[in-house]
Amino acid sequence: MDDEDLVEAVLAYTSRHSLEVRELLGSGIHGIVYVVESKTDPGRRAVKLHRDSVAYLREKTVYERLIEKRVDTILGFQVPLPLRFDDEFMAIEMTIVMPPFVLDFASASLDAPIEFSEEIWSDWETTKLEQFGSQWVMVQAILSELSKHGVHMLDPSPSNIRFR
Repeated sequence: MDDEDLVEAVLAYTSRHSLEVRELLGSGIHGIVYVVESKTDPGRRAVKLHRDSVAYLREKTVYERLIEKRVDTILGFQVPLPLRFDDEFMAIEMTIVMPPFVLDFASASLDAPIEFSEEIWSDWETTKLEQFGSQWVMVQAILSELSKHGVHMLDPSPSNIRFR
């Protein structure tokens, strides 16, 4: 789906679920995220609509695993709690979290990390060290903790693992 299709989809989704769009929270390679409010329940929440079913199903299964394991924080970093999955719209409605947080599992794999050559892993780690600097040690601890639950996050970035 392109951005125009995603905007149409979020309007249809919010109409179906008695929600009102408040603001765009962000967009990226896998989808678009809006802040929405329920017309019946108090509080704001986020809804992420995915561009394709592969990323949606990946993220959905990761959240289902985290629910099953009762994970809502990882080493003091909040994880959004899913409130609703909508397979038709490839949408995940979730709580809004404030830093520090860990979110965006559309590139994660479950139970087995994706295999890469040593050279690719070395380049990846160099890039992540540049992105996170002195916080890279904590990011590695978060990734390790996620892997204990079978979640292998491939794309940690300062936008999806945010410190205070």
